[in-house]
Amino acid sequence: MQRPKTLHVDKPWGSFDQYALNTPCTVKILTCNPGQKLSLQRHSHRGELWVALDPGVVVDRDGEELHPTVGEEVWLPLGSTHRLRCDTATARPVRVLEVSLGVFDEADIERLQDDYGRR
Repeated sequence: MQRPKTLHVDKPWGSFDQYALNTPCTVKILTCNPGQKLSLQRHSHRGELWVALDPGVVVDRDGEELHPTVGEEVWLPLGSTHRLRCDTATARPVRVLEVSLGVFDEADIERLQDDYGRR
């Protein structure tokens, strides 16, 4: 699965960024509380595009630590290991817009590491 092309369109009133068009996708906003992190995971049936909505977002992707700025996009290819973390210096929750492209199923989460005992 290839990274989707984000389409930026300028309009008289401003602009819009289009992340998917007539593509099977699921859109969510993930919220991570201060000092917390999602499981380190990967998926077999979907890739994900994350867009940082708040300062303090930390993304682990395939062993690399990313600190996206607000509005920055992070592509998580199908099969990549990834997780969202809230920077320990951040006192507020952080949010990420997630656009999952492909077949979405919560059972498609392979957890490699989890602080909450989930498998």
